[in-house]
Amino acid sequence: MTAIRKTPAPAERRLPPFITRRMDDHYVERVQKLLGGEHMHVWAPAPQDALYLASNDYLCLLREPALRTAQARSLLAQDGSLLMSSVFLQAGSRQHRLEARLADFLGAGDAVLTQSGWAANVGLLQSLAGPGVPVYLDMLAHASLWEGVQSAGAQGIGFLHNDMRHLARQLNRHGAGVIVVDALYSTNGALAPLPEVVALAEASGSVLVVDESHSLGTHGPGGAGLVVAHGLTERVHFRTASLAKAFAGRAGLVSCSPEFKGYFLSASRPAIFSSCLLDHELAWFDAALTLIEDAEERRAALRRHTRQVRSGLRALGYPVDSGTEQIIALEAGPEPRTLVLRKALERRGIYGAVFCAPATAKNRSLVRLTLNAGLSQADIARLLAACADMRAEVELQAWARPRTAAAALSCQDERNEHPHPV
Repeated sequence: MTAIRKTPAPAERRLPPFITRRMDDHYVERVQKLLGGEHMHVWAPAPQDALYLASNDYLCLLREPALRTAQARSLLAQDGSLLMSSVFLQAGSRQHRLEARLADFLGAGDAVLTQSGWAANVGLLQSLAGPGVPVYLDMLAHASLWEGVQSAGAQGIGFLHNDMRHLARQLNRHGAGVIVVDALYSTNGALAPLPEVVALAEASGSVLVVDESHSLGTHGPGGAGLVVAHGLTERVHFRTASLAKAFAGRAGLVSCSPEFKGYFLSASRPAIFSSCLLDHELAWFDAALTLIEDAEERRAALRRHTRQVRSGLRALGYPVDSGTEQIIALEAGPEPRTLVLRKALERRGIYGAVFCAPATAKNRSLVRLTLNAGLSQADIARLLAACADMRAEVELQAWARPRTAAAALSCQDERNEHPHPV
């Protein structure tokens, strides 16, 4: 009898214990034991009439024919895009021209386009900080900013969310460095107190980085962002943004001086070792910028929807007062409770985004709802009716209320474990 030859398992199925132990922590301890075999991010199939509140396309640009046409024309033109690092682009290139236009939009000396908001933040902090340099980050600062600190080998020092007293104490203790905040926080929709942050940066001799990912396009005159809205363009050293939000594309942005731009392109590893944007991508952003500058009606609609939804949720007893803008956090707390919340929403045709560790602290998971300018009154009524109907099901009365600064301080160690909002 001929022996049956067994095909050896592929190498990726024969991993060493130091990897399988970590995988078991996820699949066994978390998914199987904690969540009963369900995954936090695997939603039920969506019905045709589902209401999606997970997209960051705040101004509804993805459906704009003018932008699609501009990108299609560029693709069809086949005009010889160069696939290479931005470091090698020569003066006068299409990317440089768009960067100059974006700099004018921001009221900045110059700008650099990167492959993503992640690349912008990691590359910038890598270029600014180094070993021994203190970098002060709001505890809800985006994960890419924390990653940039780690990549630079710098000293990451957290301060309590939007707590300027705590930031001042940290500055007094550790000295001048780099202060990093989001203009609008992606976890809870809160605005940073930018004038106060600027004052502390100037008083301490620190450099200030403001991530405008969720406010560029949606806030400020012509959508130019909150730094412009506050009249702080001459006092904020650097602004960054993901253009995968209101600009509805795939790229990142850093505002800086022309001198720093030249240095950045020689010091930022993401800039050096990634390819530049292609012409059809640049065509999209060029057309998007034109539309955004003239999109005041959409911005006004987004503000109206935000006020209406937040007011309605507040009246229903949902603790949403940690933020004010188009990002709304329904913070159920421990992951099993957030899973119940997610399933309650999806049974009613509402689809948001689940945030859990490492995007939040371990027991501060939530469902994030992101509003957009295209919502109808019927959509808003449906959302509020769903939230009213499910209050008992999600045990709303057991949800934690917004924490005081003192209470937040007690959970700082936990936040330091997972300081990675997305």
